[in-house]
Amino acid sequence: MKNIVITGGTDGIGKALAITYLQRGDRVIVVGRNAEKSIAFLSAARDIDAGERASFIQAELSLIHENKRVIEEIKNRLPAIDALVLCARHYRSTRFVTAEGFEDNFALFYLSRFVLSYGLIELLDKADNPIIANIAGPGYNLSAIQWDNLGLERNYHGGAALGQGGKLNDLLGVAFADNDKSSRIKYALFHPGVVSTSFSGEYDESTADHIVELKKRGKSIAEAVAPIIARIDAPPLEPLSAFVEGERISVDHKAFGKSAAKRLYDITLSLLPR
Repeated sequence: MKNIVITGGTDGIGKALAITYLQRGDRVIVVGRNAEKSIAFLSAARDIDAGERASFIQAELSLIHENKRVIEEIKNRLPAIDALVLCARHYRSTRFVTAEGFEDNFALFYLSRFVLSYGLIELLDKADNPIIANIAGPGYNLSAIQWDNLGLERNYHGGAALGQGGKLNDLLGVAFADNDKSSRIKYALFHPGVVSTSFSGEYDESTADHIVELKKRGKSIAEAVAPIIARIDAPPLEPLSAFVEGERISVDHKAFGKSAAKRLYDITLSLLPR
């Protein structure tokens, strides 16, 4: 029996992955903010007789202290983690700053994944073939990062915030693989493409109309999760790998450069509380 931890696992891709592994007989911990969606998830788990193998941790992952609490709860529940799957994100048409002073997309989509990736190394290292699956959106557009405006105080746009977050997660993967050379943990970046999910977010009118069209033409959740499941089941041999709609892309491209990754890593450490 494998131990799987999934953030954003009460809906969309995360929920589909959670149900798949519960059906296989694995233990799954889902982390999310929405209590109502957790009830639906746990009900679905009961329908497949998952029993105590399915559990939920309610947390606001845009807050660093909540991520740290989640890490401690997971350590108390699991002896090891075979797969950490990072799915949580939330679109905002209007800029929002968390109680800890971070722009919400930057906090939830990037900082949370940084804290959880490094904070759960100990449990991941205890698994036979551990993997971190970061569902973010790898690609070659390093210019998406506004280095002097990471919190997007100037000219905020929700799409730009998500685009920057995807690239920050690319560099998170690069730095993690470079920093963690002694471990067996594999870090895999996934861009599933346009998927017909709930598109968690708070949208202005024009963006909401666009989301309706995306849902119409997006691939099914089943199509999106199939290549992710394949990589979780058989992690790549390389410390870092990246996939766009199931197809591997090169991480030797300059957009996955170690200097940019180190720059982001150092900035992140300076931002996080000790």
